[in-house]
Amino acid sequence: MDARDFQQPGRSPVMAANAMVSSSHPLATGSALKVLRDGGTAVDAAIAASAVLCVVEPQMTGIGGDCVAIIHQPDGSIHGLNGSGRSAGKADLNWFLDRKIKDFDQHMAHTVTVPGALKAWETMGQRFGTRDFKSLFSDAISYAKEGFIVAPRVAKDWANLVPHIAQNEAGTEQLLFNGRAPVAGSKFALPKLGSTLERIAREGSSAFYCGKIAEEIAKTVQSAGGLLSEEDLANISADWVTPISTNYQGYDVHEIPPAGQGITALVLLNILNKLNAHMLPADSVERAHLEVEAARLAYSVRDAYVSDPKTMRARVAQILSDKHTSELAQMFDPALRNPNISLPPLPHSDTIYLCVVDKNRQAVSFINSLYQGFGSGIVTPKSGICLQNRGAGLSLQAGHDNALAGAKRPLHTIIPAMVTKNGELVGPFGVMGGAYQPMGHAHVLTNMIDYDMDPQRALDHGRIFWGKDGVLEIETSVPTPVERGLVALGHQARSAVAPWGGGQIIQINKQNGALVGGSDGRKDGMAGGY
Repeated sequence: MDARDFQQPGRSPVMAANAMVSSSHPLATGSALKVLRDGGTAVDAAIAASAVLCVVEPQMTGIGGDCVAIIHQPDGSIHGLNGSGRSAGKADLNWFLDRKIKDFDQHMAHTVTVPGALKAWETMGQRFGTRDFKSLFSDAISYAKEGFIVAPRVAKDWANLVPHIAQNEAGTEQLLFNGRAPVAGSKFALPKLGSTLERIAREGSSAFYCGKIAEEIAKTVQSAGGLLSEEDLANISADWVTPISTNYQGYDVHEIPPAGQGITALVLLNILNKLNAHMLPADSVERAHLEVEAARLAYSVRDAYVSDPKTMRARVAQILSDKHTSELAQMFDPALRNPNISLPPLPHSDTIYLCVVDKNRQAVSFINSLYQGFGSGIVTPKSGICLQNRGAGLSLQAGHDNALAGAKRPLHTIIPAMVTKNGELVGPFGVMGGAYQPMGHAHVLTNMIDYDMDPQRALDHGRIFWGKDGVLEIETSVPTPVERGLVALGHQARSAVAPWGGGQIIQINKQNGALVGGSDGRKDGMAGGY
């Protein structure tokens, strides 16, 4: 990896010999490091970090959301865990069709799916961890009950979400202070959530999915017009799945299979591989144009085919085949934007991503999410749980593979990733940012593989993606000639109003086995190791 210019703004990657964690918040990184130093596994540390993030980044994640993870074991085996919840068992597409409702915006209670996070944490901990919830939740409980200092990016997001929170009485009471979001540097507590975490720490996930908490969740959703029931919560499962993969320039990239959108990143990488993207300069118009056009093709595949595997008609092998890749690549014009690629409106989500590697080289790539900011905005009055709106990822189009149905997993945006080469671990990585995530995976990974960027530089590098109207939104760090060049090729472009996502990476140095970590400057987080 190239040495950075120390006269320029930025920061070095973090390096350590034994273990490392990278997360979107310093308090979470600190908690995970404590677990690692005390002999816990990477899975133990990831659970502890996630629990803290559910408190200190409540707009991004929570126990009312979902969790998806990939775990690489020291023996070389790779395990995927799908902890995404399903829609209400009584959900009925015809109810929406009869009322000519085409989107979920005004029907948030119907978007609340069963929160899968806690079941996923428990499932992975029982198989690959050594610590119980009681020890792993201690920092999260302390921050929730005694308060935490609000970080700058968290404060900015929180302030923008006040109108969303204010629609819910319990949310207004628990998440706002005199009707306002907490400001950066202020102290904020979530005592009701803290008490709930205490109970779950004592009794396990069953305290959440059965009994009084489950009863309150169901009652809260139903009183808002939704259908989620206690039975739906009791039927939760977190399922072990076999990751899917593709090879890019000699590196195997592993993603969670559908209903996750990880296959989109693999389709995109296949197109870039086919069209020799690695030959293009890092900050060139040619690279940006190819990446955008390849992404538009990959996302069109996602929206046409990806759904719950039970209803998905296209096979993963077909989508990732060389034949299909060649057909897609033929639609790329290096001299012009292809106007014939149709993209539906993109989902937006707020998410945390973290990764951990321990001293034995167990590695965890881990995402937890509420979907949109504070999820549905529906908060349980007594237990302080903010409920996700992941059901908005389902389609209200009759006949679509991803169409709403009872007890169905939606198309899921959260996609942890793992990289290996010749069967050996290279490291976990992930990029937050809703629909941007697959393009983020491709951009960050090619930064490292094709341009020898270290994890921190790969994450810091300027990003381009399209908004809901299809216009490219370009971060300020992207060179001006690139933007002008894209416009000359037929793209519409404007300055991005907000950064595209975030991300974390831990890479294993192939020469000496040292750990090299980066944490995206678009968030408040940091990497740390020992």
